[in-house]
Amino acid sequence: MEQRINFLEKGQNAVKSLYGIGGYLAKCTAEQSIMELVALRVSQINGCAFCLDMHSKDLRAHGETEQRIYTLNAWRETPFFSEKERAALMWAEAVANCKVPDETYSEVRKQFSEEELIDLTMQVSATNLWNQINIAFRPLVGTYQPGQYN
Repeated sequence: MEQRINFLEKGQNAVKSLYGIGGYLAKCTAEQSIMELVALRVSQINGCAFCLDMHSKDLRAHGETEQRIYTLNAWRETPFFSEKERAALMWAEAVANCKVPDETYSEVRKQFSEEELIDLTMQVSATNLWNQINIAFRPLVGTYQPGQYN
């Protein structure tokens, strides 16, 4: 795929507004390993190649196993994820698809505080936004280095 627009360069003012959300999420109450799993799962749902490359590299850099990365899209059928991670992934899928039934909310609240649930929701929303931008403008996939945007 050929890059359409270098959004990070041409859209600097717009990007600055998005970095504030990223800064908040980097310091939020939810576990960062779970937040990164959520970002990868949402990027799988949306089919964002750039974000899939980025989040899988960041997860590896933080010690995530290949097995868990490769089976993330089938998390329900694997024994590799904790109950808390499963709840976060359930929430991520529901929010990303804009369908959050009461049963899902009740199940997820068993694992997360209200503040953590807000943080997870912000992570899903921010990832959705970045996915949409990257799908639209097609940044060069494969060029990301772990921690590049920290």
